[in-house]
Amino acid sequence: TLFPEMPERDEIVAGLRASLSADNILGEVAYFDHESGSWERMYGWAWLLQLAAELAEWDDPLGAELANNLAPLTAVIRDKYIDFLPRQYYPVRTGVHPNTAFGIAFALDYARSAGDEELATMLTESALRYYRDDAACPISWEPSGEDFLSPCLEEAALMARVLEPSEFADWLGRFLPDLDHAETLYPATVSDRSDGKIVHLDGLNLSRAWMLEGIASGLPAADPRTPALAAAATAHRAAGLASV
Repeated sequence: TLFPEMPERDEIVAGLRASLSADNILGEVAYFDHESGSWERMYGWAWLLQLAAELAEWDDPLGAELANNLAPLTAVIRDKYIDFLPRQYYPVRTGVHPNTAFGIAFALDYARSAGDEELATMLTESALRYYRDDAACPISWEPSGEDFLSPCLEEAALMARVLEPSEFADWLGRFLPDLDHAETLYPATVSDRSDGKIVHLDGLNLSRAWMLEGIASGLPAADPRTPALAAAATAHRAAGLASV
């Protein structure tokens, strides 16, 4: 939609149609009927719902076709959230795939865009149950050597979605009291891009950029932390895109 004259457009469309065919999606649904319940939980689940949200918002016949193909799998993943989160007593705070805050954040975006109030309510309640009382996140310990998510910033970006601006501002002050001048607001150094784990840090710089923007967007207008957050987001985005 954004680049209709892109030379590779036809090839991309053909790839999407092949990957997201109705038969392929039904095969994915059948797989989930037999797996243990933890496969791709919740990173892959979150991206699937993000894909569903993007297709639903795409004002194009192809978007409608692919969204319809994807719908059975979307429903499976949506129900997995409803089943799983009440049973997960503790959040996963890692900087890689199982991070609970990441899994909730994208699912919440989907639920709100789809008007799924049951899912949105359950995700919001889960976020508050896991994170409302958190304080003094050790952001100076980040990053770990193979992170592509920031545990502290990912949690804060989620709470920006579920708290009102004034409440979020207070929460953020307790959770990241030194956010405006923390050393970890500088982009991560990637020492060896031939190493499949170390190169995760390029992804970390990009994901930090969107988290920092999300945190800033959840604060009240004229919050004094906003300029530092915006500057850090710009620096991280530049570092990540340069590596791409």
